Amino acid sequence: MSVTVLYFASLRDAAGRDSETLPAPVSLPALYAELRARHGFALPAEKLRVAVDGAFAAWDSPIADGAEIAFIPPVSGG
Repeated sequence: MSVTVLYFASLRDAAGRDSETLPAPVSLPALYAELRARHGFALPAEKLRVAVDGAFAAWDSPIADGAEIAFIPPVSGG
């Protein structure tokens, strides 16, 4: 079982890639904690939105095999 994680903005810069495929995690918070340690993400989970399969999701949403998960940091622009 695996999932694809998409990275945007500062998370993409820190990870050095747009996406990666990983073994399916136990939970979204556990996945982000693992990725934060691996890639040195500065933002805590509380500052992010999470999307699963193209739709915003709660942090306690279930994760299906093959899911596409995006952690979305706050962005600014105008």
